[in-house]
Amino acid sequence: MLEFFHFKKPIPFMRYGKLTTTISLVTFILAVLALIFKGLHLGVDFTGGTVMELRYNQPPPIEQIRTTVKSAGFDEVLIQNLGTSRDVMIRLPVKEGMTGAQVSEKVMMTLKTQDPNIELRSQEFVGPQVGQELYENGGLALLLVAAGIIIYLAFRFEWRFAVAAIIANLHDVVIILGMFAFFQWQFDLTVLAGVLAILGYSVNESVVVFDRIRENIRTMRDTSIPDIIDSAITTTMSRTIITHGSTQIMVLAMLFFGGEALHNFALALTIGIMFGIYSSVLVASPLLLLFGLKREHMIQQTKTLEGMNPDGSIV
Repeated sequence: MLEFFHFKKPIPFMRYGKLTTTISLVTFILAVLALIFKGLHLGVDFTGGTVMELRYNQPPPIEQIRTTVKSAGFDEVLIQNLGTSRDVMIRLPVKEGMTGAQVSEKVMMTLKTQDPNIELRSQEFVGPQVGQELYENGGLALLLVAAGIIIYLAFRFEWRFAVAAIIANLHDVVIILGMFAFFQWQFDLTVLAGVLAILGYSVNESVVVFDRIRENIRTMRDTSIPDIIDSAITTTMSRTIITHGSTQIMVLAMLFFGGEALHNFALALTIGIMFGIYSSVLVASPLLLLFGLKREHMIQQTKTLEGMNPDGSIV
């Protein structure tokens, strides 16, 4: 395996396992408290609102449109190009005391003061009931993904690995949701897509580390489990740095240059990738020790699944 970052001896991660697990627990509790007392700031997708599609004669300045719409009393507005550079989509939340038609009419009147040639191509109102259904379906999707990960890891490794990985991955999800709740960043379908992506992305890192732990248990026969885990994490560090570093560069590019439509999606991915590295190394692995992982567990699993003796010979 190509290594750009070579470590001469294992880093003693497990020596600080209790500390990192405690930090994770405190962070997790703070995120849960933010969700309970502040709650998510749901976007139009989940709460309902008005969606308008406009066409200009020439590519319009998106920031100017946003400023104009906000001056009309609509602070929470999402504006983005749709299809071509001349087509614009405007998403507005429910406005108390106004119908969807009244909201659309007021926005059009405000925008036409700057450009009377604007064409309203379509408008639709997303009701709160539809938004609630999307919210519930999104929660169901999270649960199904989590259940699928547990089943996959339980079959591939052993139940201790499955439970450790799902706790670590759900830790990442709750941290993302907690930060969105604490800072009251808008939570919409794109952010939900980012959260689901992080679940799959984070479990991939856990699988890589777990694979190396299982391999080390077979080969490092006179080594303790904590030292085996330290060796497994250290030998995969080069891959972790390269993989997560390149992914983070791409996500940061979306965050800073992708515009408002991609901002919160990229923000969720940025938070998830950073905590995903932390949880895979400093949460999932210490949990294996907490659950009492022993060499016998993995050797028995190896014999059952692969029909081999501990020394690698075929039964």
